[in-house]
Amino acid sequence: METVVTVLVLLFAVFVVLGAYAAVKVVGAAKRSVDRTITQARRTVEDHTLRAKSFTQPGPGGELAQLRLTLRTSMRATQDALYAGVYEDESLKESIALFERLSVHGRELEGDLKRLEADPDRTTLTERLPVLRERTRRITESADSLRWAARDRARRFADDDLDTLSAQIDVEAGALRHWTKTEPAEPSTETEPSGPTTGPPAAAEDPRTRHGAPRQASAEEPVRPAITPSGRRPVYPWQKKPRPESTT
Repeated sequence: METVVTVLVLLFAVFVVLGAYAAVKVVGAAKRSVDRTITQARRTVEDHTLRAKSFTQPGPGGELAQLRLTLRTSMRATQDALYAGVYEDESLKESIALFERLSVHGRELEGDLKRLEADPDRTTLTERLPVLRERTRRITESADSLRWAARDRARRFADDDLDTLSAQIDVEAGALRHWTKTEPAEPSTETEPSGPTTGPPAAAEDPRTRHGAPRQASAEEPVRPAITPSGRRPVYPWQKKPRPESTT
């Protein structure tokens, strides 16, 4: 009895631990999902804010907002393209490593641009704008180069696969239409009789004239006269009886 109770207690403890672990995993997954949603919403709000500033604020402030928006858009598009393509093409891992190094410079530039937006010294900001434009151009061009190279590589693989598939389909279509080809006629297998023909085939021999004499009628067969006696005609079952002639 004590053994049964111990086993039940152990099973209960295992169930409690498994339930707690599952609850922690579920809570963690829900938290990560909420964090991603909040981050995405924050990015969307910031992008809309920067786009509005680039149109509404003239001067260095509006240009800083435009530089930030250009940098963020290029880096995010490249990141999405590389991480989405690495599942099908493992050679993009090296490209991702290069992008991560480029992202360090991108985040540094993003921080500088964000801090300069709140700087009240517009004169110094105007002097630094050419350098900021050059840094933004170099980073975005590098990111765009990686992104377009990855897309060209994926498109080339898709074109090669399509060419191979088209060739296989052409071969299969030709095999399915094999009946349209003209097949050579088979030679006749009939054999001609050997030796020249001396004349028309001999007529079948009459069994009655075999051995040079007519066959004698058997005793069972009635002897029929060769010529019907005059005044008498043979009567057949299908004939109608003649009507008597009228004497009047």
